[in-house]
Order: sequence, then structure tokens, then C-alpha cells
Amino acid sequence: MLRRPLLHALLAALAAVPLALAAGLASPAPARPAAAAPVRVMPLGDSITGSPGCWRSVLWNRLQSTGHTDVDFVGTLGPQGCGQPHDGDNEGHGGYLVTTVANQNLLPGWLAATRPDIVLMHFGTNDVWSNIPPATILAAYGRLVEQMRASNPAMRVLVAKIIPMAPPSCPECGQRVTALNDAIDGWAAATTTPASPVTVVDQWTGFSTATDTYDGVHPNAAGDQKMADRWYPALAAALGGVTPTPTGSPTPTASPTPTPTGPAAGCAASYRVVSQWQGGFQGEVTVRNSGAAPISGWTVRFAFADGQRVSQSWNTRLTQEGAEVTARHVDWNGALAPAAQATFGFLGSTAGGAAAGTVTCTAT
Repeated sequence: MLRRPLLHALLAALAAVPLALAAGLASPAPARPAAAAPVRVMPLGDSITGSPGCWRSVLWNRLQSTGHTDVDFVGTLGPQGCGQPHDGDNEGHGGYLVTTVANQNLLPGWLAATRPDIVLMHFGTNDVWSNIPPATILAAYGRLVEQMRASNPAMRVLVAKIIPMAPPSCPECGQRVTALNDAIDGWAAATTTPASPVTVVDQWTGFSTATDTYDGVHPNAAGDQKMADRWYPALAAALGGVTPTPTGSPTPTASPTPTPTGPAAGCAASYRVVSQWQGGFQGEVTVRNSGAAPISGWTVRFAFADGQRVSQSWNTRLTQEGAEVTARHVDWNGALAPAAQATFGFLGSTAGGAAAGTVTCTAT
């Protein structure tokens, strides 16, 4: 027979066993490792990249379908349609010259806002159109790469041999593109480093201005597919060699969307002369949703003051009656979220200036 003190001790020990088990079960689970930051990819260039630059949507969806789901396309500009869901952030500024971007130090601000790990650069079409020498264009490339490396010493840069050009107003442009592209390999070899490699992506070979563009300059659906097919293997290889830069705070978006304070629906438009030569000019209009609600379409109107006549346009359905110009959206750039924007451009003839009167925009 157990003595009473010993029995009490035994019962107390047995009672403690479930409590200990319960305590073990209640212990917090080990913390899971934080998810890896996505690799940030900046598409950089002019209207071929951004207006609407639908090769980006084709490329994005191919990346997703092949397992590259940890990619964040970044840029201070938002998507402009393209008919399929995709990450549309980009740095494709319609009408811009790479030499202007370099000379005016525009890139550092875009880099600071988006912090890319990889840059896809197809840039120089407007410089070629403006008859800027290849050496000057390549010097601008070099300045941009220096700025990229100042932003991220491990930046990976994919530079395109730009697609061919055959605009009716520039018969010399085709050969100028060839001259630039012929010099890019040597420039890249002199610029690349082990820490920040520069890779040339040949977008020129096999690209036809007759079948792959709608105006001799800008890619159509077939051209978008070809461009995405050329970018994909080079970008997939670059993704395999990137360790995303860790951040101690949430990754900012490329361009914080301001809270709209305007009317429920509305749009605003601005006109600029991209370039001008004897007897002709290139114009560009930027349309922005200035309201608080999405719009499904827009119509822009303005009048020329110097007898200009539009001979060719892109990214719009444009008509002209006398001095009055009316431009409407096309399928891929009519729908704009609040603060989103689209651009369209045109070529015209003029015997004098290239200015336009007041530009109005109506949301539809």
C-alpha cells in the first residue's frame, strides 16, 4: 500500500503530463522564410516600347506560362491596352530620342522610382529619323548604362539592335538603322563587365517592315510576336543570373497612382512637335485620364494654324477636314484607368510652322 505523501506526488506528476503536451502543441510554429523579392525588369525606349508596345504583353504572358512568375515589369508609365492581361508598367516614351534622355538626365529619376534589376532597351529609332550619327547615339547608350550602374551595380542590360525602318518620308532611314546596328556589337563588347553584363538582342534580322509593321516603323501583331520571341531567351537567361535587391520596406510601385480629384470621367490632351524639317514635321499627342473613373475611349480635337496636312498617323484613327483634326482611340489604347495615359503620333507637311491650336479631349 502506497503511503499518502507518495501517492499525492505520483498523481501530481501524471496530471502534469497532458499540460506539458498541450503547452508543446500551443508553441508558435517556426517562422516561414520570407518570399523572394520579384526580379524587376524595366522596358526602356520610345513608342515601339510604350505606345502601346504590345510585344511586352506577349513577352509577359510567355514568361508566366514558362514558370517565370517572379518577374515585375516596372516603369513610371502604365499599360495602354493590348487586349490581354499583363504587367504593363514600362518606360517607353513615344517620340523620345535616346540622346535627349541622356543629355537631359531623365533616366536617373525613372531608375530611382522603379529600381530595376534588368533593363530591356530598344532605343534610337527617333534619333535615326533625326539623322543623328551612330557614334552620338552610342555615346548616349553609354551614358545611360553608367546611370543604370549607379542605380544598381549589378544591373543586367539587354540592348536591342533596333527593328528596321521604312517610313515614306525618310527613304534614308533604312540604311541609317543598318549603320547603327552594325556598331552596337562593338559598343557592347567594350561596355560589358562581369558584374553588369551588356547583352545584344538582335531585333533586326528577319524583321520585315512590309509584313511586321503597320506603317513602316511600328510593329503590328506579327511584329510584336517576333520582338517577344527575340527578347524571351535573352531575358530568361538574365533572370537566371539575378539576385533581386532585398528591401527593408515594401517595394514601391513604379509610379504611385495619385488619388484622382477631378470629375467622375474626363480626359486631357497635350500636343508637342517631336521634330521638324524642311517641308515636314512629326507631332505627338498625349491623352491622359484626368477623372476619377476609368474611361473606355477618347476623342481629341485641335486645329492647325499654318496649313499643315497630316500624311500618316499611328495609334489613332485620325481624320482632317481643312484645318480641323479629329483623332479617336483604337482598340488597344481607348480604355484608360484614372491617371493612365496613351500617346499617338503623326507625320505632316507644312510650308511654315508646326504648332497646333487648343487641344481638347472628350471621354467616351
